[in-house]
Amino acid sequence: MRAALTAVLTALALLVTGVSSAGATPRQSSLPGGKANFVVSQGFLRAASTQNWVRLGTYQFKPDGTVSANNYLWWQRNPEGRQATGVVPDSSCATKAGGSSTRVRACDVLTAAGFTGAPDESRTGTFSVAGDVVSIRWKIAQAWTEKWRVQVSPDGKLARLQFAGGTLATNGYGYGSNAPLSTRRAMSSVRSFAGVLKQDLVSWAGGHLVNSAGQAFKQSAFRNCATTTWCLTYLQPSSPGACQKSGGCPNFGGGTKANVSSIQYYLVRISNNDRRDSLWHWCTCLAMESKTFCYSGNSHIKPLLQIIDDSGAFRGWVGAEASFYPGVRTKDMMAVFRISDFR
Repeated sequence: MRAALTAVLTALALLVTGVSSAGATPRQSSLPGGKANFVVSQGFLRAASTQNWVRLGTYQFKPDGTVSANNYLWWQRNPEGRQATGVVPDSSCATKAGGSSTRVRACDVLTAAGFTGAPDESRTGTFSVAGDVVSIRWKIAQAWTEKWRVQVSPDGKLARLQFAGGTLATNGYGYGSNAPLSTRRAMSSVRSFAGVLKQDLVSWAGGHLVNSAGQAFKQSAFRNCATTTWCLTYLQPSSPGACQKSGGCPNFGGGTKANVSSIQYYLVRISNNDRRDSLWHWCTCLAMESKTFCYSGNSHIKPLLQIIDDSGAFRGWVGAEASFYPGVRTKDMMAVFRISDFR
């Protein structure tokens, strides 16, 4: 009788702890920070290289120790031109600067090639969590491992990944929650976000790497479009370090008689079914120099994926820059970055 009772109690204990006679069943706590669905920006960025690449995509972790990834890839080995999104801001997209009403130019917003379609690559792998580190081994022909440090936000609704090393990439950022990857927030919610968003970035241009941290992203400065509701715009009236005479605007840029140093910003939704957004910005004087209304030269193209927490709230983006200059790799601009209230 005692033996039978002991067997019953043991079976109950195993059910409570999630262990069966078939072996251990991983629990949600075995996931990185207890979160399953991540958006990730990752890059290989070396100053002396012109074979740099950036990837932007999603990681999905499962309690059985497997992980899958779907990524967009942009690589200097295969440079691609910019792609139109079909989103053109309407006349309601106004910003205020210097006491007067000014408008961004109504241009078809550009993004990185391929970002309006399906991801370029999918892969699977295995992972393990030890303390605050998650280690991933991807099942591909080439050895590919990654390590990320995991930290959970104070409210417990979001997990952050900080790149800690790997065999292929050099830098990366990631954020995860248990919200489905199909969950996203409208541009009106992005603009009204009450938190403070700051950007951390690693960028490559002209054989030089730049690291910056804590740059404020002023989403409240953008304006909603009344008709094109999936678009935000902002005309920054002047910029002290960009759009200068020596920066490609010898006739109209800052420091010239015209002294135009404003920047055109566009933030658009790419898909209503997932996390994709895109940021596009360029100096107004560049269009003036080329005698065009909309500038299509070496503007800044930045695909984004929304960071969404467990409650479905917007918390920023991870992103990549993939701005390729026709025929000249040293003029490319590439970056991986995060814009978030949890850094």
